[in-house]
Amino acid sequence: MKVGILGSGVVGQVLGSGFIGHGHDVMVGTRSPEKLAEWKAQTADAGRIGTFAQTAAFGEMLVLAVQGAAAGKALDMAGDNLRGKIVIDATNPLDEAPPENGVLKFFTSLDESLMERLQAAHPEARLVKAFNSVGNALMVNPDFGGIKPTMFICGDDADAKREVSRVLDQFGFEAEDMGGVQAARAIEPLCMLWCIPGFLRNEWTHAFKLLKG
Repeated sequence: MKVGILGSGVVGQVLGSGFIGHGHDVMVGTRSPEKLAEWKAQTADAGRIGTFAQTAAFGEMLVLAVQGAAAGKALDMAGDNLRGKIVIDATNPLDEAPPENGVLKFFTSLDESLMERLQAAHPEARLVKAFNSVGNALMVNPDFGGIKPTMFICGDDADAKREVSRVLDQFGFEAEDMGGVQAARAIEPLCMLWCIPGFLRNEWTHAFKLLKG
């Protein structure tokens, strides 16, 4: 599969390498190609680099991996190339304010998620929330002694969620479908919960697991 990564930060680079490692063709979209020189070398030049529009045109599946405040702009730059594409939304609406007693601040409320804003602004895209509730070091092939961590997903397109669930299985996760786009109101704050042990005790090697009776 051809995968376009919209964003050249650490998350975009980690997921890009992950897709390459699992046999996919990858292009990373960026406004600063020089940021990807080391990443390109690490992938033995298997990864391609392009603009956001070129990357969105290239990918059969896209990954939105930018800061939350820049997510709308990134999709705008992708333009008409989003039409009909599955877009894995790995963003969180992080505010610039520092965490308070380990708790991050969001620029959204519990009554509206960032994902809902993005989906409303780009109804031609098939957004699926994923990869937002774990640190980048655990996004690809996490090792928890043979136990697959849970990745909570949501979105309005059932077929898109099935495709993303297959990707998550490749990457070592158990996908748990939480329903429509409104569920991002609950999934995005999992980022806050995940980060608290890190900020308070420098513990960053955990993930969520849903247990069913």
